[in-house]
Amino acid sequence: MPRPFRIAVLSMLSAGSLLLSGVLTACGGGTEDTPPDAKAASPVTATTAPAAGRGEAGGAGPATPALPAAFARQTLGWHRCAAPEKARGSAAKAPGSGWQCATMQAPLDYTEPAGETIGIALIRSAAKDKDRRIGSLLFNFGGPGGSGVAALPGAAGLFDSLHARYDLVGFDPRGVAESSGVVCRDNQQTERSLRIDSTPDTPAEEQIFLEDSAAFGAGCVKRSGRVLPYVGTTSAARDLDLLRQVLGDRKLHYFGFSYGTELGGVYAHLFPSKVGRLALDAVIDPTADYIGHSRNQALGFQRALDNYFKSRGTSARSGTARVVKLLDRLDHEPLPTSMGRTLTQGLALTGIISPLYGEESWPELTGALEGAENGDGSGLLRLADSYNDRDAQGRYGVSHHAQRAISCADAKGRVDAAEVRARLLADFSEVSPVFGPYLAWDLAGWCARWPVAGEHETPEVAAPGADPILVIGGKGDPATPYEGSGRMVAELGEGVGVHLTFEGEGHGAYTTGNRCITQVVDDYFLRGEVPASGKSCA
Repeated sequence: MPRPFRIAVLSMLSAGSLLLSGVLTACGGGTEDTPPDAKAASPVTATTAPAAGRGEAGGAGPATPALPAAFARQTLGWHRCAAPEKARGSAAKAPGSGWQCATMQAPLDYTEPAGETIGIALIRSAAKDKDRRIGSLLFNFGGPGGSGVAALPGAAGLFDSLHARYDLVGFDPRGVAESSGVVCRDNQQTERSLRIDSTPDTPAEEQIFLEDSAAFGAGCVKRSGRVLPYVGTTSAARDLDLLRQVLGDRKLHYFGFSYGTELGGVYAHLFPSKVGRLALDAVIDPTADYIGHSRNQALGFQRALDNYFKSRGTSARSGTARVVKLLDRLDHEPLPTSMGRTLTQGLALTGIISPLYGEESWPELTGALEGAENGDGSGLLRLADSYNDRDAQGRYGVSHHAQRAISCADAKGRVDAAEVRARLLADFSEVSPVFGPYLAWDLAGWCARWPVAGEHETPEVAAPGADPILVIGGKGDPATPYEGSGRMVAELGEGVGVHLTFEGEGHGAYTTGNRCITQVVDDYFLRGEVPASGKSCA
């Protein structure tokens, strides 16, 4: 099946792309002069799943033992970075002398803090203005499954203004890349899987699709069974708080994109008194369950496709019909390409998805669609290969292995094929004739026979008493539709979530270069100024 496009890792390596005036008041985040609490033991409590936990905000579930003080007191052995071994891409080379790497030890299971540990890979670059340093600014660029160690050096230029007063810190969340990264299948298995019909039309196609989905989970158990039960977002949020202490920061300063907004919201719920300056961009809807999240994406990608066709002077209805016709043709007759491989329906769908993440990629989509309609699938296949992290030698990255493992550890929702056929397929297809059928069937395959039970129906992000959190929603965001940002603000609670709207296209706002967004976010992080909730940037 094609790599799921539930939430892609944000491509932070080129300015202006994410494939990745109101009344101002003082923000109560941590300052340069506040003392760290790195020497104190951190109390840890739990809910239901092994890696879950109740934090300061309370909630259901019994308390668990406090972390041994040695965790917070550990010394990080910062050293010059080597090239990341498990994360390919434009940032996979050694980042240079301005960057240092280290590994933090954390409990594998926070309900058994004296037991086995897991190493969390880190990277940092020191604040340029050391005399005015505020602290550490941690980043998560999305996925789940994205490597912060690999991505941050290439993205750092987008955050120059913040780099002046913050140490920029990236990390590989547990189960990702250098932090015991989950691996579930090899290159050949991935290649075969990508050619399976992901919108099955017959019982035979359906059986192949579901068997492949179940085989993926079995492969995860075989290759990464040790960490699989412990890679959920709650445990990653606890890692964030441990990292805050080890770095010596009184409060957490954090910039989360896409999935990183969910991680930031869960952190705020668990540790509201430790929230410093925390911004969430390209926001996941925290009220959406397993089904609702996929439905939101069908809506968001269709909206982006509609806007693309309108920009071309074509009606959304006729443009959509044109794409549906192409996909129907490919379902029966894959197209030849210049790469010696054929373009299937699933790969074409992935190729269409990829450039919708940023308006600057729309011209590439135009050429690829025109080529496919004229019998050449090369353009769409190149886009699909890029999205699937496939190189010219046929090697695939494994970030989507971690993406699936983390998602299925989090979400309780499980859907079978009968429910897809009976209820979801028609609804999703009405929302999006192009993306709806794939996303409906993906629900049946995504966590099929998954070996770990999901933790929650929806993530808990209520953070009463936390300092103001900046929540940025884009009106044209395809992967995390704008409505989710308003729901995040409401869920965080009165006086906590501060809503900032970007009236533009693309998955994420800050790195588009929009001056208004940049100014508001920089004022928040650098000067502690909080805009009036509801401010909009054109």
